[in-house]
Amino acid sequence: MPTFDSENAAKLHRELHTHLPSDPVLRVKTLESLAVERGLVAPESLDAWIEAYSEHIGPKRGAHVVARSWLDPGFRTRLLDDAAEAIKEFDYQGDASAHLKAVENTDTQHNMVVCTLCSCYPFSILGMSPAWYKSTEYRARAVREPRKVLTEFGVALPEDVGVRVWDSTAELRYIVVPQRPPGTDGWGEERLAALVTRNSMIGTERDLKAEAG
Repeated sequence: MPTFDSENAAKLHRELHTHLPSDPVLRVKTLESLAVERGLVAPESLDAWIEAYSEHIGPKRGAHVVARSWLDPGFRTRLLDDAAEAIKEFDYQGDASAHLKAVENTDTQHNMVVCTLCSCYPFSILGMSPAWYKSTEYRARAVREPRKVLTEFGVALPEDVGVRVWDSTAELRYIVVPQRPPGTDGWGEERLAALVTRNSMIGTERDLKAEAG
């Protein structure tokens, strides 16, 4: 008569589950399979959207906009005057950036973006917004105690650097243009763009490093 070995059963259970996807991944795969099975979406369309946001949109588009502004004074002027019009030079325009404003960090000014009413965000150039950007805590505290929030992100501003918080809406969204890091003279646009992070374009990061490139 076979016997039940509890230790061996537990070992098998652990081994099986270490090779299984997480619950959220399983739910996404199930929803995807149902949508495809019922003809609601083509699998090629899903693959294209995933590739677009992971490889092309993400914060990479915004990073190229910033890098161009560092290299081309004329583009920088156009970007700060009318960002929605300026980014048409990249063919990046879309519903989320049709009313876009670029704000520039300086030695005496730091900019930070929040959306207090919901989580409006220029995803067509910054990709999908991070979870913390949509959180109630960030949306409330960013306008009430921005310096403290920035400190929690690792940004310790001197007292002589002012902080301006920009509140996004469905009609107006923002991108922060961070300062160009020292030690990047002679760099091309691609190399500079690799230094620009999503958080720096939201304003929760300030000092970019040339070593990152």
